[in-house]
Formats: sequence, C-alpha cells, structure tokens
Amino acid sequence: MGLQIFAGKGFDTQKAERFFKERRIAYQRVDVLKYGIGKRELESVAAAVGIDALCDRESKAFRESVIAYTQSRDTILSGLMEKPQLLRLPIVRCGKKATAGYCPEIWDGWIRDGISDTDSTKTGPSAPF
Repeated sequence: MGLQIFAGKGFDTQKAERFFKERRIAYQRVDVLKYGIGKRELESVAAAVGIDALCDRESKAFRESVIAYTQSRDTILSGLMEKPQLLRLPIVRCGKKATAGYCPEIWDGWIRDGISDTDSTKTGPSAPF
C-alpha cells in the first residue's frame, strides 16, 4: 500500500518526511501549493479526517477567506481546492486512512498495522520509464 504526503512549505512537512525516511518507508510527495489537489482526493481525505480538520484555522489566509464564514461543505471543499494554502499540511494518506497535520502517534499505529517498505514498492518486473 502506498503512502502519499501532500505537502507544502513548513516545519511540519519536514518533520513528517523525516519521520518516514527514518523508518525507511517509501512515500510519494505531492506539492499541493504547486500542483493543487484533486476534488476526489480532497473528498476522500475529508471523509477520513473531517472537513474541519482539513482547514488551517490559525492562518491569516483562512481568517480572510470566505470559507471561514460558511457552513456549506461544498463551498468549503471548493475553497480549499482553489486556495491550497488554506489546507492544514501535511496531509498524509495511506489508502482510505488519512491525517491532517503532524500526527506521529497515528502513523506509528499504521506502521504497526502493516505499512512497510515492501508494501509501498512494486514487486515483479520493473516498469519502463
């Protein structure tokens, strides 16, 4: 099972990457500030962690945005897609499980439940690049 880190700039992102590197767990890093996040991907993460956990409510950008004053789930999701700086990063995803922010206790639980280096790499013949 592959691990994805939706990251931006910041110390929590660096700490999350270091956490998995120290344990030799392969992951895919996606720079959401550069490439954004897809609608289905965001909905999947929101289903796992909740819509409130996805929003970085402490940031100035969030307080100045429209989504700070709305209760509509669709409006919040579309606002997060348009402005990924409003997301609480890093978002770490493993299958249907996900976290928003730096959560090493939860990631340790995932590792104990079976994430390993062999799970996150392909086996068999190598794919042409």
